[in-house]
Amino acid sequence: MDAFYASVALRERPDLLDQPVVVGGRGRGVVLAANYVARRYGVHSALPMSRVRRLCPRVVVLEPDYATFITVSASVMETFREVTPVVEVLSLDEAFLDVRGSTRRLGSPVEIAERVRSTIHDEQGITCSVGVARTISVAKVASRRAKPDGVIVVPPSEVTSFLHPLDVGDLYGVGEKTRALLHRSGLRTVKDVAHTPLDALQRQVGVHLGRHLHDLAWGTDRDELNASTGTREPERSMGADETFGRDTDDREVIVRELLRLSARVAGRMRAAGVVGRTITLKVRFSDFTTIARARTVPEATDVTVEIHRTATRLFDALGLRHQRLRLVGVRVERLVPRCTVHRQLALGEPDPGWTEADRAVDRATRRFGSAAVRPASLVVGRP
Repeated sequence: MDAFYASVALRERPDLLDQPVVVGGRGRGVVLAANYVARRYGVHSALPMSRVRRLCPRVVVLEPDYATFITVSASVMETFREVTPVVEVLSLDEAFLDVRGSTRRLGSPVEIAERVRSTIHDEQGITCSVGVARTISVAKVASRRAKPDGVIVVPPSEVTSFLHPLDVGDLYGVGEKTRALLHRSGLRTVKDVAHTPLDALQRQVGVHLGRHLHDLAWGTDRDELNASTGTREPERSMGADETFGRDTDDREVIVRELLRLSARVAGRMRAAGVVGRTITLKVRFSDFTTIARARTVPEATDVTVEIHRTATRLFDALGLRHQRLRLVGVRVERLVPRCTVHRQLALGEPDPGWTEADRAVDRATRRFGSAAVRPASLVVGRP
């Protein structure tokens, strides 16, 4: 998908389409995604917001709506599975498809690519870029070079002419450290790597990495997908962090932030249809020391107040005295499908209680936006 999080966030803000936009935490948070206008200023994911504002003072920051991201992602993956059951999902916004069994029904690979792109654009209002090749690494490189909103097909006979002029850092899975190592060895292009004898390459970077780079350089890596059933392994945990605008030791401020994070995580869990038993609190002090504490509750939950109550108890148990915090985070682990868990009513709990209240909030936010309904304490001090 092209700038997935930013593209989804901009669907409801067409007035911002020509402006630099990032999705992420405000204040001292980091960029989750940047639209292509912002990228022209050197803005990219994982960049601190302080740096973003120096690079692009007029940038617009939108807060992430994870429930919507998950919903759109699920729809996109269903579009993929209508093409082929063999789908290897890499993340919310990226997947490999094996279309060898679909060409008789749907046409050539490039026709299938255009069909997928058209369907996603029509149904979701966002764009994607597709790389078509015999192996996953070449398809991945092609999809990168097709961005934004394009298709590149690399026939087997053209693999070397496509790959070899590229910088070694363009190979799938080659990060900055490996790229720097290869450059120091005089290997700057993919062709340089391809024509280095395998034993010499392995002496420079190691046996396993040398073999892997050799295969990547010739486009002879994996051509079978890890998706025998076409399904995605469910996430084992969900969490959210927030960096405070300035370090704080104010318990009221911290507990209120834990509530906001708990609501965000619980909403994502409900959208994904999962519940969890282990709640983890993360705190980062002003000196960047980070600790985490976890507690397993008797019953799996996706209820905001239960997650928040546990996170608050974990915080109070730390017994902090005037130690200022830079960041707090909430994570729920040991996730299982909600349909596999039968929840027991607690003694004295209203029926249906907080669970139904959360569902009502979900319905309202889906219709009117993520800020439509919030706990009262999160509205304090706001217009």
